[in-house]
Amino acid sequence: MKTASKTGLYQKLPALDEVIRRSELVALATHEGQAVVTAAARTVLQRLRQEIAGGRLDAEGVDLALAELYGAIENQVRRALSYSLHSVINATGVILHTNLGRAPIAESTLQHIQQAACGYSNLEYDLETGQRGKRDVHVDRLFQKLLSDVLTQPASSQSSIATIVVNNNAAAVLLALNTLGEGGEVIVSRGELVEIGGSFRIPDVMSKSNAILREVGTTNRTRIADYERAINERTRLLLLVHRSNFEITGFTEQPQLAELVALSRKRNIPLVEDLGSGALFDLSTIGVSGEPCVLDSLRAGVDVLTYSGDKLLGGPQAGLLSGRSDLIARMRANSLFRALRVDKLIYAALEATLLAYIKRDHDSIPALHMMRISKQEIASRAEALANRIRSPRLSVEVVDGESVIGGGAAPSAVLPTRLLALSHKDFSADEFSALLRASDPPVIVRVEEGQVLLDLRTVFPEQDTAVEAAVKRASEARRET
Repeated sequence: MKTASKTGLYQKLPALDEVIRRSELVALATHEGQAVVTAAARTVLQRLRQEIAGGRLDAEGVDLALAELYGAIENQVRRALSYSLHSVINATGVILHTNLGRAPIAESTLQHIQQAACGYSNLEYDLETGQRGKRDVHVDRLFQKLLSDVLTQPASSQSSIATIVVNNNAAAVLLALNTLGEGGEVIVSRGELVEIGGSFRIPDVMSKSNAILREVGTTNRTRIADYERAINERTRLLLLVHRSNFEITGFTEQPQLAELVALSRKRNIPLVEDLGSGALFDLSTIGVSGEPCVLDSLRAGVDVLTYSGDKLLGGPQAGLLSGRSDLIARMRANSLFRALRVDKLIYAALEATLLAYIKRDHDSIPALHMMRISKQEIASRAEALANRIRSPRLSVEVVDGESVIGGGAAPSAVLPTRLLALSHKDFSADEFSALLRASDPPVIVRVEEGQVLLDLRTVFPEQDTAVEAAVKRASEARRET
């Protein structure tokens, strides 16, 4: 295409002022706002100029684009005003999928959030006295009930247990280290200097807390004697970090929790355990072992626990600190606590989630229910769906597979499941998974060994029809030429 002909094509494009004065765009601006419509028109015109410059539009193409200019601007306005955050269907079989928002919340939880959000609430108001109250009470009272049996355990030194809430577990660790370890040394095993998602590392969190890291032992072997030798007049805290997203196997050694508790008592140094996921129910009931439980650590005598709200607890994103009431009170008085505190929506979500635990209604918590679904139940749904989506262009098998808990919880634990394994005649597995991601709602799947895999463990039963529709649309798609 010659430069002169490009100049002629540019001249065909109307000026921005001319475009936005058109009656249809004036009407659109009345509903959506002048600034949004003007920005959309500018974007569409700029896109046309770029296509002309790149030689992708000739005179006929420009004429066609101008005939459809209003529609293009209207679509751009819709895109500009649409939500970026929206729901997807998780067919990966990863229950606590960090990239997909971790634990989905229960319907009752959503209702309580709505009640708290759509009007005023007694977040920090004592209805009995008519005076200012504390937001902690809404969940601390429930944690008191859930953790009350710890007080009867002889290994526990707790005179009373309290719980406070911050915005995530990293914040909980930061608050604990800053409150109890600032200016002094915190002893931790080299094998527990973990890195969590987003490149956040325990040494970095400790540095921000103004505590001094004192490493003991080796990557694979740390003994109680290593901790004891490291204790000095500057020691403020013993820190135990759960390896939530990896395991060390082979020639390994680490102290028993009882040994660390005994050393903590002997030297009068608090023991803090970063549990990470923080289960409040017995994972052994679903065949998962080795994942620490909040109650077990408190019974053993750990002084303070930090754990997440949106992992094994099955609630909203939050960082929870439970333990000795005197130490929790010190953390609550730390100015960092106000900077890291959560709002009424999180308290409402936590309150509803904890009430389900108190009622032992575990199946009302979606993440816990998904962990408890049997392989047979998943197989029945998978076979029914397979029969509905088979086509001449799509091969469908139902095969054995494994679901995982995810979210940095029980990294080696798997749950037996049945998978839908799809192979398309014309599209590769990666291409077919991209078509499913482009559906409405998007369907997120796994790709392994040249097949698309769907695990219905993490698909709500009422979403099966949407998965069916998305797969059928994708299987009928044609490759663009």
